[in-house]
Amino acid sequence: MTEAKAHARHIRIAPRKAQLVADLIRGKQVGEAIAILRHTPKSASPILEKLLNSAIANAEHNYQLDVNKLVISQAFVNQGPTMKRFRPRAMGRASRINKRTSHITLVVSEK
Repeated sequence: MTEAKAHARHIRIAPRKAQLVADLIRGKQVGEAIAILRHTPKSASPILEKLLNSAIANAEHNYQLDVNKLVISQAFVNQGPTMKRFRPRAMGRASRINKRTSHITLVVSEK
């Protein structure tokens, strides 16, 4: 079974937030998944939609797969490097803020 992948690395969104949206589309048909992403009011939705379109284009162009038969076989979010920032607090202290990044991978395959 042929499958096409698309990766998005160092995306400035916390993996936990992106994971919620990835869970919604895992195992769905690509047309249905795009509809779900368009109507999900989460900041990760446009990122995943763009990535899904890339995966579909890869499947069509590199493997000559039929777009209408494509299914999202895998969708996972891994943690990328964390940017560490400091914020001033009361009494001259400082506290650390972690700005997390994500590596998102989508795999589409023909059903």
